[in-house]
Amino acid sequence: MSENAETKSQNSLWENIKVIIQALLLAMVIRTVLFQPFTIPSGSMMPTLLVGDYIFVNKFAYGYSKYSLPFSPNLFSGRILEFNEPKRGDIIVFRLPSHPDVDYIKRLIGLPGDRVQVTNGVLLVNGQPVPKQADGTFASDYSLDPGDHIPVFRETLDTGVSYDTLDQSNVSRGDNTQEFVVPEDHYFFMGDNRDNSLDSRFDVGYVPAENLVGRASIIFFSLGNDTSFREVWKWPTNMRWDRIFKVVE
Repeated sequence: MSENAETKSQNSLWENIKVIIQALLLAMVIRTVLFQPFTIPSGSMMPTLLVGDYIFVNKFAYGYSKYSLPFSPNLFSGRILEFNEPKRGDIIVFRLPSHPDVDYIKRLIGLPGDRVQVTNGVLLVNGQPVPKQADGTFASDYSLDPGDHIPVFRETLDTGVSYDTLDQSNVSRGDNTQEFVVPEDHYFFMGDNRDNSLDSRFDVGYVPAENLVGRASIIFFSLGNDTSFREVWKWPTNMRWDRIFKVVE
């Protein structure tokens, strides 16, 4: 009887191990091919995305590149299975061209061949000013980028995509730029927090199509007031309940 019990115990242990291995493999496949979790690390996309937002990135939205895979192996160049192309206004996670091990998240403003410029705080795409209307104010709960009563402006692209931006001053370094002409197979990105975003107006430059990781799709979790995910005891008072399962636009 004891041998039978020991055998059953071993079989049960092995079955549990197999279930765990299968679950880990499934999670790896989902993360590699379908959706990848991503944490918003800075205030460059406020007010659309806040520090402490946890989002899912749709990795099959624009097909796959080497950056879709863990450790970015050089198995192929360019993109494969590219059934859809990025659209102006999409919020996209990409690899920083100068440091491909670093992820950035910004809004796509310029497609290949587009002319992009900012003049007195007004965004121009192909010579046409993007409509910009006052839309209230914004207050941040992020200690490294504090602010209250920050002016909010709603922009509407020619694609119909409409979103809020922050612009405290129309005389900051990024409010008057040269005209950028986006090269073939590259994209031009800007943060919604216009005065506090390192993007294609500055050192980021044009982003190669190969560097796109995926499109931001949904916020699945959100903690305010600089709360770490590990600080579980702070969740009830710092959870942004209204942002959970919010679609990213």
